[in-house]
Amino acid sequence: MKKQFLLIGAGSILALFLFIFGSTTTNKKSIPENKSLAQGIKSFDIQSFITSEKTNLSPENSVLLSKLENSITRGDVSQQQVKAYDALARFWKDSVKSYEAYSFYSAEAAKLVNSEKNLTFAARLFLTNLRVEGDEAKLKWETSEAIDLYKRAVTLNPTNDDLHIELGSCYIYGSSKGGDPQETMEGIKELLTVVRNDSTNMKAQMMLGVGGFISGQYDKAVERLKKVVAAQPGNVEAVSFLADTYA
Repeated sequence: MKKQFLLIGAGSILALFLFIFGSTTTNKKSIPENKSLAQGIKSFDIQSFITSEKTNLSPENSVLLSKLENSITRGDVSQQQVKAYDALARFWKDSVKSYEAYSFYSAEAAKLVNSEKNLTFAARLFLTNLRVEGDEAKLKWETSEAIDLYKRAVTLNPTNDDLHIELGSCYIYGSSKGGDPQETMEGIKELLTVVRNDSTNMKAQMMLGVGGFISGQYDKAVERLKKVVAAQPGNVEAVSFLADTYA
């Protein structure tokens, strides 16, 4: 399984989202190999991480960050807190370029706003990184955050197929890579809610094929991927996964 996993011809992060929201001809990039997420992995503490990142800030940025952080405690209404979290997210993105802190504060703001648009935006920040995250502790944290945000969004709009597909993708590209069959089934369950209503949804069929590949259910993966290739012969990622599944 490990050798086959290293052979995988999956597309890049950009290819994933071009596929979810359109067709793709992007070059392939491997999905990182991961050991079981449930066995012996230290938890990732975002607050400790941010504290550590602060030690590398310039004096000017340290002063600015302190003001932004203090504005959270001063905010006595959620709207003020949302503005503070948004400002912190922009700070970590633009001034420090810290993906972890940027994603965290974006997620905190989205949870307070509690709109489908904001929750989905924040969730995608985590999902885009799942396929290439090499740190298992961060992968577990990113997966948990993404799943929580997508579930909130699905609650607001349960008929949005893309939300179910992306939620299922979180389990497949995050949790199930560790080989946990229960996590794999959670992802497949979300995807099946889509294909049972619309078997022509190739985004869902594609992810079911990927899930079958990652979980070692190659016969099922072939079945799904052949449907995608038949419907979209120019889908390079689907062709690559099908070839790797046969291999």
